[in-house]
Amino acid sequence: MSNKTYGQYCGLANALELIGERWALLIIRDLLVGPRRFSDLHAGLPKIPTNILTTRLKELEQSGIVARRALPRPSKSVVYELTPYGLELEDAVKALGLWGAKTLAEPRPEDIITPDSLTMALRTTFCPDAVKQNLNYELRFGDLILHAQIQDGQLTVGQGALTAPDLIIYTGPAFKSLIAGELSPQAALNSGAVNLKGPPELLEHFVELFRIPAPAASNKPA
Repeated sequence: MSNKTYGQYCGLANALELIGERWALLIIRDLLVGPRRFSDLHAGLPKIPTNILTTRLKELEQSGIVARRALPRPSKSVVYELTPYGLELEDAVKALGLWGAKTLAEPRPEDIITPDSLTMALRTTFCPDAVKQNLNYELRFGDLILHAQIQDGQLTVGQGALTAPDLIIYTGPAFKSLIAGELSPQAALNSGAVNLKGPPELLEHFVELFRIPAPAASNKPA
């Protein structure tokens, strides 16, 4: 845990002392997808210096949020995973991610989308109340391929293609605008920002299943 304290007897202050350091929440975000080796974490967070990643993991271990586990033989790898205490952060991470997505602008040239960040984005924006049927979606962001399977109202997100998806969505930076309601499915198709392989009506249902609510109106003067 960091030596920095807020000097406040407060649950929020304690939480920030545990996970408020730079990169800590993004490490937790990726570990919510599943256990990761050090090299996996660094590949998913390529801008973090290795010494900072080492420090953050050590702090999270000392706080009881992350644990190390040796994989069975013949592998000699060690993976990092969230403890039960760390897994309790999922709702908080998703809520914070959804809050931030409401005002997320267009991606900057240096911004990247990783499999883990997109996986958590889908898990965060999923609206189970909108489920009407079992569906298998495949999403392609350039070379990045993920699938979202909805069975009995439950969402499973994974990497890679599906054998027989109900709909394949080819998209890119416009994806956020699509699920935020800033770009209609028809406009996305007409502009070429999104392409499909499968019934177009399933894209309409997709944007019902995955949604970013609009931010609350600002009270700032014009």
